[in-house]
Amino acid sequence: MNGCKLSPVGLGLSIGVLWGLSMLFLGLSAYHYSYGKPFVEAVATLYLGYEPSIKGSIIGGILGFINAFITGFLIAWLYNKFSCCKCSCCGMKSKEETKA
Repeated sequence: MNGCKLSPVGLGLSIGVLWGLSMLFLGLSAYHYSYGKPFVEAVATLYLGYEPSIKGSIIGGILGFINAFITGFLIAWLYNKFSCCKCSCCGMKSKEETKA
């Protein structure tokens, strides 16, 4: 975060890592203990190759990371576009300052 702006890459990486690891561990949990199996099967309709197996869990972790990285990147980018930051640290000046 630079002043009042979010880093799109930073937010994308942090959300991507959390979601990717969640998909990996949930897939492994469904494989070993059958915990969360209905959730894994539901997400498998979106993430092709994701299933309660070791290989499927790795695929789900990778696809989950990619999906969440793009989502986090877009959220930060849109936030920076819509926030209309007027602080001096960002280099953007308000309309009143430019008229003077």
